[in-house]
Amino acid sequence: LQYLEAGADIIETNTFNGTSISQADYELQAKEEVYAINSAAAKLAKAAAAKFMANNPSAGQRFVAGAIGPTNKTLSVSPSVENPAFRGITYDEVVTAYYEQAVGLYEGGVDLFLVETIFDTLNAKAAIDALEKFFADRKVRIPVMISGTIVDNSGRTLSGQTNEAFWNSVSHAKPFAVGLNCALGATDMKKYIANLSACADCYVFCYPNAGLPNAMGGYDQKGPAMAEEIRPFCEEGLVNAIGGCCGTSPEHIAAIKAMASAYPARKRHGVEPLMRISGLEPLNYQPNAADMRSTFLNIGERCNVAGSIMFKKAIINNDYDTALSIALKQVQHGAHVLDINMDDGLIDGLNAMTKFVNLCVSDPEISRVPFMIDSSKIHIVEAGLKCSQGKCIANSISLKEGEEAFLAHAAAVKRFGAAVVVMAFDEQGQAAGYADKVRICQRAYKLLVEKVGFNPQDIIFDPNILTIGTGLPEHNNYAVDFIRATREIKRVCPGAKISGGVSNIAFSFRGNEAVRRAFHSAFLYHACKAGMDMGIVNAAQVIEDKYEKIDKELLEFVEDVLLNRCENATERMLEYAATLDPKCKPTAVVKLAGSEPAVKLTPRQNPIPAGVDPLAPDADLPPVPQYTAWSEQLERSPVFEQLEAIFQDRIAYIDGAMGTMIQRYKLEEHDFRGDRYANHSHELKGNNDVLVLTRPDVIEAIHLQYLEAG
Repeated sequence: LQYLEAGADIIETNTFNGTSISQADYELQAKEEVYAINSAAAKLAKAAAAKFMANNPSAGQRFVAGAIGPTNKTLSVSPSVENPAFRGITYDEVVTAYYEQAVGLYEGGVDLFLVETIFDTLNAKAAIDALEKFFADRKVRIPVMISGTIVDNSGRTLSGQTNEAFWNSVSHAKPFAVGLNCALGATDMKKYIANLSACADCYVFCYPNAGLPNAMGGYDQKGPAMAEEIRPFCEEGLVNAIGGCCGTSPEHIAAIKAMASAYPARKRHGVEPLMRISGLEPLNYQPNAADMRSTFLNIGERCNVAGSIMFKKAIINNDYDTALSIALKQVQHGAHVLDINMDDGLIDGLNAMTKFVNLCVSDPEISRVPFMIDSSKIHIVEAGLKCSQGKCIANSISLKEGEEAFLAHAAAVKRFGAAVVVMAFDEQGQAAGYADKVRICQRAYKLLVEKVGFNPQDIIFDPNILTIGTGLPEHNNYAVDFIRATREIKRVCPGAKISGGVSNIAFSFRGNEAVRRAFHSAFLYHACKAGMDMGIVNAAQVIEDKYEKIDKELLEFVEDVLLNRCENATERMLEYAATLDPKCKPTAVVKLAGSEPAVKLTPRQNPIPAGVDPLAPDADLPPVPQYTAWSEQLERSPVFEQLEAIFQDRIAYIDGAMGTMIQRYKLEEHDFRGDRYANHSHELKGNNDVLVLTRPDVIEAIHLQYLEAG
């Protein structure tokens, strides 16, 4: 009531530690206790709001946010220095705890959920997952606001993410608003709110502490001084809502409201449609249509048991130090994304994926880049996604098992906010030719955007890079078909990306470094011209082997095979390859002793006519299909429109600290116990959440003070 009286539009329930995880510290983790705390807190706050509105009929609507704190566990950081792969709790356990809390809050009547003080983004993703499950079960959606916390002037969360990387990781939730709270005073928080305001397409809010803590851990900054520190947020149009965190009280909220009422709210804006993924840092992929090779994303292939014998041996031998060194080296050599695959008959893929991703997450140099969680088994993909706080790429799903399985797998990936790789497979098998590649990818795209609601920017097609130069005539056009399909898929599937395993193209030339690497370089040159966005590659080699630097004589033979320019291109390539030192580089070709001029190469047979471009698109292309926009079937709470009207019209006000106000009452153990917990086995003093059951008068009074303060 004190916060309502201070003028707050939104008051939070006293449930910051209302999960079974946090309540376990007080031996109150039982499901019925968690429900009692959360439902009582919600009813108490709603009653306070109703009382305030009845006494102040002209004040307008007041709202109750169900406070969902970060828990006292972290999913991204090991509690054991000796074992960085260990976690004190599992992702699924956190999801369950948040779901149980949501049930109590919703049934108690909250208007919205506020996931707050997030120091580990993976905890926030678990909360989002739990809320999405809850909404689906109840067939209703209420607004969700998400607030992270920056721990110091590095601008990062405790688990190491920048605030833009944090936004990329949680944006799939489409929150009503995103913001920052706690940790810093307003002055130090401003630049991070400015960054969030620029990159977020939803409403933005903040509720900083009352300055920085003093030597005793208290806060000395008064309301007017705090309001002046917040003034630049309003002057620059950075926020739609403001409140207070540690050290704040109704007088702070009243002072903030008095200052901020003179300023308009931030104007909500759109953002450029891009694929936005993240590790500890954001990766906003912005392709250069005029030079796609310059913006090509190198996906490191060496943490794939199928792509590196050394990595595979390390995993089989439980030598994770060596495996991590391989990961680190790839990042240092220019990998933008790290592919991780554990699919092998000798490896327990589920446990290996979990352990290795946990270890990678614990290394700030490795985890600064996004991960591609790679497996043909969806449960292993999910296991990897449950370990990464960043926005990952899931690789892969396909139509191989039919539409029902495809949609289920796509929905599973969407749960985690990941981008997705779709392989060009369907019920009939792998797409090898141009027409099948386009047909299957277009079918998958339609299902993803119309039935799953996938963001087109997060759809990545792998139209199958198949091996050429095998000696089988039916394989000769594989590269041409991939490159031509790349251009057409991107035309008929707006926003989608193209990827592939580049090393597949020259698998038949393994053992000859110059030839194999020249194929990779030439393939990327032509595929990127057609619109290829990314590929699983040896990052160091593709950076070194620039197309323009490839030996011109070698390149001529390579492109005859690659572009299927004559019938005997493969035979001629093999003849020429036999003249080369197999260990030389494609940019510095070394001929074997005695190979010149003795070796005579077979002339081209039936070469394509001069001036014919084998990669040219068809002259008569069908129109780009019109796709039906996905629409959610859940009932939307009327609170969306009510809050929207306020956040657009003016700056809204959130209440201040509950803990600070409770301290003023100097409560003792008996206050926390009440009659309900008179004989409880554990000390309860300090467990502020139980006061909604044992001293509801205190909590109601605080709510009203904040409402009356503004």
